[in-house]
Amino acid sequence: MSTTSLAAGLPVPDQSARLRDALLAADFTADGLLELLGAPAYSALARSETVPALRATRGDTPLETLVRLFLLQRPVAPERAREALPLDVALADGWVAESPDGIRATVDVRPYGGPEGQDWYIVSDLGCAVGGAGGASGRDEGVVLGVGGASTTLAGITVRTPVSSALDLGTGSGIQALHATRHATRVTATDLNPRALGFTRLTLALSGAPEADLREGSLFAPAGSETYDLIVSNPPFVISPGARLTYRDGGMGGDDLCRSLVQQAGDRLNEGGFAQFLANWQHVDGEDWQERVRSWVPRGCDAWIVQREVQDVTQYAELWLRDSGDHRTAPEEYAARYDAWLDEFEARGTKAVGFGWITLRKTGSDLPSIVAEEWPHPVEQPLGEAVRAHFARQDYLRTHDDAALLADHFVLVDDVVQEQVGLPGAEDPEHVVLRQNRGMRRATKVDTVGAGFAGVCDGSLSAGRILDAIAQLVGEDPVLLRDRTPEAIRLLVQEGFLEPAAPRG
Repeated sequence: MSTTSLAAGLPVPDQSARLRDALLAADFTADGLLELLGAPAYSALARSETVPALRATRGDTPLETLVRLFLLQRPVAPERAREALPLDVALADGWVAESPDGIRATVDVRPYGGPEGQDWYIVSDLGCAVGGAGGASGRDEGVVLGVGGASTTLAGITVRTPVSSALDLGTGSGIQALHATRHATRVTATDLNPRALGFTRLTLALSGAPEADLREGSLFAPAGSETYDLIVSNPPFVISPGARLTYRDGGMGGDDLCRSLVQQAGDRLNEGGFAQFLANWQHVDGEDWQERVRSWVPRGCDAWIVQREVQDVTQYAELWLRDSGDHRTAPEEYAARYDAWLDEFEARGTKAVGFGWITLRKTGSDLPSIVAEEWPHPVEQPLGEAVRAHFARQDYLRTHDDAALLADHFVLVDDVVQEQVGLPGAEDPEHVVLRQNRGMRRATKVDTVGAGFAGVCDGSLSAGRILDAIAQLVGEDPVLLRDRTPEAIRLLVQEGFLEPAAPRG
């Protein structure tokens, strides 16, 4: 892809290092914004409410000038711009432009804190960064969005082990590619929209990150026959009547785009590689949503499918009609678009739409582990290590039968606490709950044997010997206890409450 085609109508990144130095010198960073604006105004800006931030930037410091220019997209006086920026460079390279009322930004530049404290910048279309001036509502078909909840969610769940090659499919403004440059030797970023590739180039350059291999095209076509150790995608997953907006509408019927991505990913992964997607899927009358999405998983891959939210078709249509600004149109136009969404869902038998995460890992196993679950509860990001550990536990359980489990040693993970639920003053609790305070923050009920077993798992005794001791304490037949307990142990391992102890010696 040539520089000319990538940069058509966009700033030139050739001298972005000088611009980056000026932004850093002014403390135009995520931390600097929070300190300048204060928590209320900073939070309001994330909701696209600009009045508190405007009030907080009425001074003439370089930081206040940059916030007004790039985040609030207000004109600033040339002399103020010159104090905050290498203005000649910014004008020549197209980051800002002269107008009758002052200097105006041509793109949305948002400070973005990296996972290890890096000062990064996400570049997108004007008003299209969450925390920017106006949100994405009512934008043109080829608009390129900045940072949003979906993109930060995907960045948080991505496995961050060092890899040779990573593919960011549907890169948008380059957020996932930017993260991948930290741990991938080679990063490829693709998008159907050539403007998105231009914005990705700007994001990487202004963030001081290595360049990526930028390729234009749909789905996996730009990758040719290449395979990768990591594939990530925040695709245009919205299930809509038509493909009006490139940044969100997939252009295929129903959830076919997400299905195609997942099904095709298996052939693009190297052995042991991960593919991680955000996706929507239909809940169809007479069909189990879990079975629907499980059927997408390609042969030779383990999968972890997590449904985070479900909306009925009216909620879903209203959400995306607001996203596109259709709620601000004439009432009859809004009603016609709303009708079109409901017609689409009715024709497909869709009663609701699920949203969540799909992670694949290439194993080549003839006995794949495919876990599909609903988990709408709060989690603690980042979850990349929790995702990696999930698949490691599946490997362990797949190779350990009940006898091997009883012979092995386990430890209770550090973040687990025990809760007892019952009537006040009762001698025994009605039930015991083990709860994780980190990661997925799971909770599971256990009986007194399970609670006692988990509580003494410190790696020193095998599971079988612990059960024998418990049997003696409670007066139960140890053989029967050994027979009925492995299933509970397996569940505690699968959900991350217990982990195999490191081999001794």
